[in-house]
Amino acid sequence: MSDNEQGMVLDQHKSTQRAGALSGENEGSVKSAGDLEAVFDVPVQLAAVLGHTKMKVSDLLHLDTGIVMELDRKVGEAIDVYVNDRLIARGEVVLVEDKLGVTMTEIIKADK
Repeated sequence: MSDNEQGMVLDQHKSTQRAGALSGENEGSVKSAGDLEAVFDVPVQLAAVLGHTKMKVSDLLHLDTGIVMELDRKVGEAIDVYVNDRLIARGEVVLVEDKLGVTMTEIIKADK
């Protein structure tokens, strides 16, 4: 087999490996959004948590408009983003056309 023919065989082998990886044949391969289409309509609960505090029920009953509650976070510190009570990301609060939003700054990888 000539060097040129050998190079073509190697290139074909590499192309087959890449195609297999893209089609999901190998474990741990990258999947496309289309592969998740079955779960697109599943409702989830999303929470963006600015911080936490503890208080007595008597203090809770005295809350009124304009009361300031001290939280366990500092100004500018990242907020936690939860999906179904599982931490998935951290981010920053942003203002978008008179509405609050969250810019994701860190995605938390799930432990298997």
